[in-house]
Amino acid sequence: MPMTISTPCIAVCTLDRAGRLCLGCGRTTEEIGAWATLDEPRRRAIMAELPARLDAARPETAR
Repeated sequence: MPMTISTPCIAVCTLDRAGRLCLGCGRTTEEIGAWATLDEPRRRAIMAELPARLDAARPETAR
């Protein structure tokens, strides 16, 4: 049986102006690249941070 890994990906892969943060899921490009090699506790810890990251990345007018 294939093992599935948790992912916050919503298939809206758009990077911020700096090219470091995905505006779809909130992960950094480094996290996206390493995602498959991270253990589940680390993935869940990162996912817990994503709502705050996405909120901070939104322009003031969209908040």
